[in-house]
Amino acid sequence: MIPPQAHTLPKEERLCGKTTVAALLSSGKWGATTHLRYCWAAGREGGRNRILVAVPKKFFKRAVRRNLLKRRLREAYRLQKERLGVTGVDLMFAYSHAETADFQTLFAEVGEILDRINGKLS
Repeated sequence: MIPPQAHTLPKEERLCGKTTVAALLSSGKWGATTHLRYCWAAGREGGRNRILVAVPKKFFKRAVRRNLLKRRLREAYRLQKERLGVTGVDLMFAYSHAETADFQTLFAEVGEILDRINGKLS
């Protein structure tokens, strides 16, 4: 059984700040799936894994649609974050498709990304 605190996404697990985001983008490794591009960097000492979710205005002019996709991506990560077996990983999801994907599609792609990263770190 999963402990009750396992499926949370507290503020400490959100990646924010110019310097940390710039460090991730400059030194991180990039990859892509059908709807997402992702950048990740490992090796941060201790702490929790942190994520950043981005949906560009280029594809979705209306904030309602961008916020919907960001909520779906955060929820997909929150439910599967145990699949990333290590700590100290910074991860960015950038939505890169012109059409809105449903939750099941994003859930599968986030799981695939976490498995890829876990495979490279193991």
